[in-house]
Amino acid sequence: MSRLYNVSSSPHARNRLNTSGVMYNVILALLPAAVFGVYRYGFRAFLVIAVSVLSAVLTEFIFDFITKKNNTVKDGSAVVTGLLLALCLPAGVPVYVPFAGSLFAILFVKCFFGGLGHNFMNPALAGRCFLLLSFSGVMADYSVDGISSSTPLEVLAAGQPVDVMDAFLGFGGGVIGSSIVALCLGGLYLWVIGAITFEIPVTVLVSFSVFIGLFGGQGFDPMYIWLHLATGGVVMGAVFMATDPVTSPVTSLGQILFGLLTGILCGVFRIFGSTPDSVSYAIIIANLAVPLIDEISVPVPYGFRKQREGKKGIPKSALILCAITLIAGAALSGVFGMTKERIEEQQMAASAASYREVCPGAASFSYDEDLKAAIEALGGEIYGTEFGKAYINEAVVGVDESGAEAGYVLSVTSADGFGGNHITLSVGLSVEGTINGISFTELNETAGMGMLCGEEPFKGQFAGVNTEKFILNKAGGSTAENEIDTVSGASVSSGAVVNAVNAALDFYAEYIR
Repeated sequence: MSRLYNVSSSPHARNRLNTSGVMYNVILALLPAAVFGVYRYGFRAFLVIAVSVLSAVLTEFIFDFITKKNNTVKDGSAVVTGLLLALCLPAGVPVYVPFAGSLFAILFVKCFFGGLGHNFMNPALAGRCFLLLSFSGVMADYSVDGISSSTPLEVLAAGQPVDVMDAFLGFGGGVIGSSIVALCLGGLYLWVIGAITFEIPVTVLVSFSVFIGLFGGQGFDPMYIWLHLATGGVVMGAVFMATDPVTSPVTSLGQILFGLLTGILCGVFRIFGSTPDSVSYAIIIANLAVPLIDEISVPVPYGFRKQREGKKGIPKSALILCAITLIAGAALSGVFGMTKERIEEQQMAASAASYREVCPGAASFSYDEDLKAAIEALGGEIYGTEFGKAYINEAVVGVDESGAEAGYVLSVTSADGFGGNHITLSVGLSVEGTINGISFTELNETAGMGMLCGEEPFKGQFAGVNTEKFILNKAGGSTAENEIDTVSGASVSSGAVVNAVNAALDFYAEYIR
């Protein structure tokens, strides 16, 4: 009897790795990044990791208990979700942030869809996107213990130099799991033991690099491409998120297609999107395309009879989703069309109020044909090469009640705000070139940080100064008239404002004075 073969129904296990083994190997692979994050950011990082992991585990345990399902906590998948989410968070976030993120990831993305193996997108990434949308202010705050710093990606997006080695090692600031060397060590371990394959990570990183080289504006500069790879979570996404076996294709061809889609989307969001740190969105969108990728990449078994032409059509669910999308798009377009004129009127009123604020001696404003021609000649392109992404929108002449020139107002936009936000402001200049003041018509920076640029302590530093160029002083305590003290914790926003004002001063010197 002992020599009889055991016969069982499929599926048949062909690998010693099981679910628990895979998950605990992933945890082991993430430990270097987690340990370095705790070393780099201290107890705050440990607290975020602990709360995130415990919240994920407790959420799954309570759900299993209430629904009378077998306890699945022991397979380690909840720990992986909590740990991945924690490593994608800034160390200084309040503890309710990792708690809410893990709760959403486990309950809404994993458990409600049937548990492990049934989720349609990566739970940790879904939790992070939920936090980005719900707590955008604290998610963008990278200060720890009162010490603020910009992430390397923010500095790079602002056109400022980034230390390559600091970014590679993880000392450049950012999320807890920002050490590229630690992430690469973990990914190499997973590849060696066969927990992941090379197709997805390599394809993501290569396609992303090619896209950055083609459309990044710097060509295939190795240092520029490397800085993009070393910042913004691309490596973590490629190695640990996109390789999730549940939400990635099953064939090598499918994984290559999936990696290409993910890498290109990362590049599109990085170069053309409003926020350069959007790897999470790219992978989630690619997750949604996995069923289609599997459909076209899984080989047809030998002897399988294909359906006749004409019988295999578009799935009904896809048609319904397409119809809903078209209806929603048409409705949004209709609302935009109905409110467009009203929005433009409100924007014009806001601009007029801003102009009067920075040119109080003017009774009215008029356009000068030469100035209009000079702005039109710019073609809507970035103004100059020394002011970041600054654009000159408009230049008007302030006229007093007697008809004499009372000053000038220039409307300038900077696209170098925090996360790529646009900052639009009006700069008022006297006839002699002294700045009367600045006024914002568009300022959507981080609450309590970048938004402080619109307060008098910061913007009041420009008033009454006659200079050719302002200098941003990040150390504070400026004594020179043309030095501007940065807002604490908002050096990117402060720098964008200074660049915009300097662009206005340069335009004034070039075309007005």
